[in-house]
Amino acid sequence: MANSIPASFDVIVCGAGPGGSTTAAYLGRLGRSVLLLDKAKFPRDKTCGDALSGKSMRVVRELGLVKEVEKLPHGSIRGVTFSSPNGALASVPFQSDDANREGGTGYCLRRMHTDNLFFQAAKNTQNVTVREQFQVQEVIFEDGKAVGVKGIDLSSPSREETAFRAKVIVGADGVNSAIARSCLGEKADLEPAHSCDAVRVYYSGISGLTDQIEIHFVKSIMPGYFWIFPMEDGTSNVGLGLVSKDLQERMKKEKTGLVQMLNHIIKEEPMFKERFANAKPLSPVTGWRLPFGSYRRQLAGEGWVLVGDAASLVDPFSGEGVGNATTAGRLAAQFIDEAIERNDLSRLSLGRYEAALWNELGAELATSYRMQQLGRHEWLLNLVIGKAATKPKVRELISASLASEHAKMKFDNPLTYVWLLLT
Repeated sequence: MANSIPASFDVIVCGAGPGGSTTAAYLGRLGRSVLLLDKAKFPRDKTCGDALSGKSMRVVRELGLVKEVEKLPHGSIRGVTFSSPNGALASVPFQSDDANREGGTGYCLRRMHTDNLFFQAAKNTQNVTVREQFQVQEVIFEDGKAVGVKGIDLSSPSREETAFRAKVIVGADGVNSAIARSCLGEKADLEPAHSCDAVRVYYSGISGLTDQIEIHFVKSIMPGYFWIFPMEDGTSNVGLGLVSKDLQERMKKEKTGLVQMLNHIIKEEPMFKERFANAKPLSPVTGWRLPFGSYRRQLAGEGWVLVGDAASLVDPFSGEGVGNATTAGRLAAQFIDEAIERNDLSRLSLGRYEAALWNELGAELATSYRMQQLGRHEWLLNLVIGKAATKPKVRELISASLASEHAKMKFDNPLTYVWLLLT
């Protein structure tokens, strides 16, 4: 084991996904020296639904990456099609004046491209040093304060262990974060009621594709949902997700898993089997776990902060994580910079980041969790989507909720459902 620490930085960011790369890019712009570490070599894939949310586009714009996004292979998305358990279909366009979706258009972009976009932005930022194929194993603590990290060089046959030192350590290393584990211990464990298991496969040749992503609440997989997201050149991201606790219970009771559920929908469900009749899978089925922001873990401590999936920030209703990860990265950079300027890297000082993050995302995540719970009721999904299928005012309300947290909160109000019944 190497005892010496060969380099020192203002900040070490562990994990170069969207959250980590965003943190590094903003800190570099603020003049802080940053070491960005990742166990992979970019570009690399990340199993995901691939939709680039409007919230993500805020950071994309601030980092000057919009034109780069448009150059990459993508599907242009102008709305969402929902289906209810009883088979009703509702097509909901994005609002044309959505500040985060210029002209009411979004993107479906493979995570290999999305993550590499953010990674290259960080790599090309002054003051940011990048080291790929370096697996961080643990945080170095001195007198209870995080002062560095230890890890191994995966590119070296000898798997040499190396340590780096910094004033602040950022854990952005995903759902199985070594940083979160080092800093939180057992409190880093995921709660099955506040996480989701999902599978994804790419297809070509699905019939009936439009310029809208599709979210289907299929009766056979309730309370989960099935999706079809149009990508580039007639390809699609196809998958389904189910809250981990529900999946565990279903696997125990019915001896079935996500892959079997996915295959059942594609091959046997009347709404989809004809659409997939001539479709061809382009990839293996892959799975991943999403840590929901409905369970609040500690996000800052003595010399450390967490962002992205390491911070458990995935939206409990939509399953979207990149937007919240990049939001966390932007805020983390701001408050880390201020803490270094004050020379106060205590939990209280860095906790200002945690407070600011929950102030920005907390209400939205709470609303999304309640919507997830409401979505467990088939009759309610049948009511909302059935009304949206025939009533323009209901479609307008859903469209507004896709762009505005204030509008989304209306679904948290019982009077909204009374209005739906009477509409």
